[in-house]
Amino acid sequence: MPTDIEIARQTTPKPLTEVAAKVGILPEELEFYGRNKAKLSPELTKRVQERPDGKLVLVTAITPTPAGEGKTTISIGLADGLSRLGKKTMVALREPSMGPVFGVKGGATGGGHAQIIPMEDINLHFTGDMHAITSANNLLAAIVDNHIYQGNGLDIQTVTWRRCMDMNDRQLRHIESGLGGKTSGVPRDDGFDITAASEVMATLCLSKDLDDLRDRLANIIVGYDGKGDPVRAGQLEVAPAMAVLLADAIKPNLVQTLEGTPALIHGGPFANIAHGCSTLAATRLARKLADITVTEAGFGADLGAEKFLDIKCRKGGIWPDACVIVATVRALKYHGGVAKEDLNHENIQALQKGIENLTAHVENIQNKFHVPTVVAINRFVFDTEAELNLVAEHCKQIGAQAVLADVWAKGGAGAEELAEAVLALVQTPNDGPHFLYPDVMPLKEKIHTIATQIYGAKDVEYSPTAEEQLEQLTKQGMGDWPVCMAKTQMSLSDDAKQKGRPRDFTLHVRNVRASAGAGFVVVLTGTIMTMPGLPPRPASENVYIDEQGYIQGIF
Repeated sequence: MPTDIEIARQTTPKPLTEVAAKVGILPEELEFYGRNKAKLSPELTKRVQERPDGKLVLVTAITPTPAGEGKTTISIGLADGLSRLGKKTMVALREPSMGPVFGVKGGATGGGHAQIIPMEDINLHFTGDMHAITSANNLLAAIVDNHIYQGNGLDIQTVTWRRCMDMNDRQLRHIESGLGGKTSGVPRDDGFDITAASEVMATLCLSKDLDDLRDRLANIIVGYDGKGDPVRAGQLEVAPAMAVLLADAIKPNLVQTLEGTPALIHGGPFANIAHGCSTLAATRLARKLADITVTEAGFGADLGAEKFLDIKCRKGGIWPDACVIVATVRALKYHGGVAKEDLNHENIQALQKGIENLTAHVENIQNKFHVPTVVAINRFVFDTEAELNLVAEHCKQIGAQAVLADVWAKGGAGAEELAEAVLALVQTPNDGPHFLYPDVMPLKEKIHTIATQIYGAKDVEYSPTAEEQLEQLTKQGMGDWPVCMAKTQMSLSDDAKQKGRPRDFTLHVRNVRASAGAGFVVVLTGTIMTMPGLPPRPASENVYIDEQGYIQGIF
């Protein structure tokens, strides 16, 4: 069986000007980074601003498993399938972080015949957006510590701003900085987050343009003074310099699928910590350019989709016309208790048990958010007809259509039936946003609503620290902000070991903090970390350059 890289290299990329022309982008609106990737100029956004919006399709999934679900692959294949049906289509996805690329997950550009290219570039340095975000974050960190060292005119007593890097490194979660004497700064507790979980990433992804980004950066809280009042980046006069570092990063990136469908890859917030969606700027632009935009939200619908709907849509004034929930027979059997090494064998009993995970996600999207939904069954070669029929029949019973998709092997041709189902859904009358909670609701009630209605918890338990933080944030005027739940992606609960559809558990909130630039409150639950670690055998062990000079092992 050929690898993803081998399949990609069998395809000759179309000239990017030709790809851009499919959705009316002019050559002079492309800022090239090599041959096959380009930034889109702000002039393009201004030119199409008055056009009507196209339809928006959100792709999400069941709770992730080591068996893999293929959400990005389905998103790409669906976009190609819609293009095959004659629809002017774009796909808008996140930029991969190099942490997961070299850690557990590997690359994030799809697979088989449903890929975004150039996949090696996208999975690694791409157009430098991740590096720019890292640099802006760490400039602010350097300015904070320098301000304290130079006399601390703002009376900063507690520093909450952390440094970041785009790599998994548990050693940097908690550190002591400023050691080495008077010339090395002021010693204090410090730490690193991964870039994808940083507030600068979230802020960029929810900014409309460079001016909006600069204003949001100035609002970032870096710590608290002796009176307990927040100290913001604007008081340190660093926001303009941060915006300079991000001036190119705010521009969406244009690439293409293997079949030449235009793709915007922009922004990369983690969905288990941050809000898990590509940039608002890219989504809005794609809707002005295409009849249908396919976008995805990270991990399962309890994380990425909930945040897409309750945070990104709320702040961006958008709402999807349809939702696709991706599932596999293998993953559902895993949720039913089957070990990974046994997933290729038929097991109807385990499938019946594990399918409750799919039920939870379908009910949440259809009944809580009222978005028309179709289930995409990402087909694998070992799936039996009995298993596939069981999933299809179960979906019918819970009021959702199920469609087989075979995009890894067939590309867009393997998604035409799914594309037809999506086209029917987007014509369904849509009465606009149905947020899970209103703006004006206490933060605790918002957290409780998500925990009980989306996760299935019976109660929420708060640490003393979290109780104090919630009270403080409310007093500081942040009580009307949406909440961004930081939770394990491996379970509907906050315990990664709880598979399927756990019920009547208690969600544990240990820490709460403001992401003032993005305009939401981050709620850390269970043992979730903002800096991931590496596994015993990192994916980096599989990466090398072959004799022909090609990168191998990123998939």
